[in-house]
Amino acid sequence: MEKKRFEHYAQLVAIAILVVGCFLVLKPFLTAILFAAVLCISSWSVYLWLLRKLKGRQTLSALTMTLSLVLVIILPLAFVAENLAGNVTSVYNEIKQTVEAGHLAPPAWLTSLPLVGESINEYWRHTVSSRDEMLALAQRLLEPAKNFLLAGGILLGQGVLEMSLAAFISFFFYRDGEALMRSIGVGMGRVVGTQAASVLVTINNTVRSVMFGLVGTALAQGFVATIGFLLAGVPAPLLLGLATFLLSLIPVGPPLIWGSAAFWLFYQGSAGWGVFMLLWGFFLISGVDNVVKPLLISRGSSLPFLLVLLGVMGGVLAFGFVGIFIGPTLLAVGFSLAQKWTAQKQDSNAM
Repeated sequence: MEKKRFEHYAQLVAIAILVVGCFLVLKPFLTAILFAAVLCISSWSVYLWLLRKLKGRQTLSALTMTLSLVLVIILPLAFVAENLAGNVTSVYNEIKQTVEAGHLAPPAWLTSLPLVGESINEYWRHTVSSRDEMLALAQRLLEPAKNFLLAGGILLGQGVLEMSLAAFISFFFYRDGEALMRSIGVGMGRVVGTQAASVLVTINNTVRSVMFGLVGTALAQGFVATIGFLLAGVPAPLLLGLATFLLSLIPVGPPLIWGSAAFWLFYQGSAGWGVFMLLWGFFLISGVDNVVKPLLISRGSSLPFLLVLLGVMGGVLAFGFVGIFIGPTLLAVGFSLAQKWTAQKQDSNAM
């Protein structure tokens, strides 16, 4: 009896050591694995459609899906990261040279404001006349902005690398997905019991709804923003629209883009277009987030806005850029399963 008990404990210790060892080996790739799983679950119906069109050729279908992810997600992200890193430095240097030359004049609309225009004009000219004060002001304002934008470029660059690895992993998830799902179903059945199939359906629906909500909203905001930038005559509207799409994944991201565009229009003297950009951004670009995202997410999960916000921020801190997708998805799955579990408890207590 003692021998059997010892063997049982020895097996448990061996399994624990094996699990810990596997986790340590896979830990550097955990973010990419989670993101690849989220991508595959969200696009699994597309893969099955493609598999039927290609007459059951799993390798070719998986390769086609992987290349599509590269073209749709990774290449645009790399393009934005490269342009952001290059443009931030060049714009910063141009502004710094203008400040050092002392030829910076206030826009006409700003000095013509009633009541405060004259005071602003006087303060502006006093600051510009003192080269030391102007350099100090530029240092206080421009340097943090430059560092913030460069940090964003670095984060996007890391996201490109993580997404590239995730795309590579997703190829195997697509190709071997059916066998993997059967194995997961068997494992879930042993752990959860008869509710395993229901739990898997809940996870599947939640992941899809959150991903469709995040990406669908981002696409809509990027499209609406591009139209606004074109109408207002803002330079590089397509690049700014793509940046809006990426920053739309962050709850407070789009105002950084359309607000900066409005500021540029005001500084150029186009006060009317500046007001137009502010109204377009507030009511249309940011308004899309209040309509499209709840509509898409509510199709499979009633995730509160607070959990979306915490999921995005916590996901970025924990997983980097791709945490924008992973964080809300994990919280949504946990929230949906908790709702399902409490509902079952209430039903059992009522009976």
